[in-house]
Amino acid sequence: MADLFDSLDPPRLPLAEAMRPQSIADVVGQRHLLGPGKPLALAFQSGKPHSMILWGPPGVGKTTLARLMAKAFDADFAALSAVFSGVKDIREAITQAEIARSRGRHTILFVDEVHRFNKAQQDAFLPFVEQGLVTLVGATTENPSFEVNSALLSRAAVYVLQPLSEDDLKQIVARASAERSFPAIEKEAVERLVAYADGDARRLLNTLETLGVAAAREQLAAITDAWLLRVLGERLRRYDKGGEQFYDTISALHKSVRGSDPDAALYWLVRMLDGGADPRYMARRLIRMANEDVGLADPRALRLALDAADVYERLGTPEGELALAQCVVYLAVAPKSNAVYKAFNEARAWVKKDGTRPVPLHLRNAPTRLMKQLDYGKGYRYAHDEVDGFAAGERYLPDDMPEPGFYEPVERGLEIKIAQKLRDLR
Repeated sequence: MADLFDSLDPPRLPLAEAMRPQSIADVVGQRHLLGPGKPLALAFQSGKPHSMILWGPPGVGKTTLARLMAKAFDADFAALSAVFSGVKDIREAITQAEIARSRGRHTILFVDEVHRFNKAQQDAFLPFVEQGLVTLVGATTENPSFEVNSALLSRAAVYVLQPLSEDDLKQIVARASAERSFPAIEKEAVERLVAYADGDARRLLNTLETLGVAAAREQLAAITDAWLLRVLGERLRRYDKGGEQFYDTISALHKSVRGSDPDAALYWLVRMLDGGADPRYMARRLIRMANEDVGLADPRALRLALDAADVYERLGTPEGELALAQCVVYLAVAPKSNAVYKAFNEARAWVKKDGTRPVPLHLRNAPTRLMKQLDYGKGYRYAHDEVDGFAAGERYLPDDMPEPGFYEPVERGLEIKIAQKLRDLR
């Protein structure tokens, strides 16, 4: 029996693990940290490890960098996950670090998702970091300013990792294809895979591994875009993030809202969410629509859009998406006005081409005696002391500037009343 088992091939590592860089030179991306003369490159060259927080989205190399640090400094590597580990695990890791030190070895202690540890758990690391027993490398997808204790943060450098670029991901596809001898992948299929990965190397490699198994089963000569869509189905985005179809779809949503068609607006919203658009991005777009297309015709629209964004932050997917749907319907049926949007753009264009006109003396602030002697603020009429709280005839533009007429309210929604008020005041 022993001979039988000895003859079996060892299990093959998952592609993401097999592709893990073995040196800093192999790391794809993060040139702002790892390029010549950049902070992490200098840290590796120094020969002296220091505690750090690696902040960035999933699949950009946080764990890899921690492992490479241990290798570069010839240190033991201990890993904890804040999702699964507790105080007992922390104590065990510290005990192992003490044993390592007794053997003349230093320990790099890697804590994944460090922001998930509570304050007491984070504080537990402090004395051992200060003693130099361990070099702490924390990884987080959340802003460490809010999620990591200030005491721990003050003892660690923070490095911000960026999502991998399209070129970075294409380079990884090429390396993975060579590693596993995948069939040739046509350009359109690579583009779709890269868009789906959305800067995440781990997602890209896991998807490639799935494709490799399926391609081998079907004995494919090449991986085409059509085959890729058929195999992966809904796992793939239905449009490329940042690509033409993405912007076409958001354009259709915006125009449906502007055109007061709630059904079409809901359809395009759901298409985008189903296709993988970030709901936070969608919330930002709805806020823009409330400002640009509804405006003062219904000022409640902006408040509703802000509330929808807040609700999504609190509830996440899928519950929070209902708030976005409610908002998009409200925006579609609300009265429309782009009067403020137009007025703002006209004012910007005017100021950009116009000279710097002086503030009229009667509008200037006069906090000192000298300024009052120079007639700053002289003749200014306090509107609250006037009949109806309006200083009729008072001028607020620069003395030599003609009336520009930037804001012209439309005869819809609340702006009907605003227009009437402006006519009365004028």
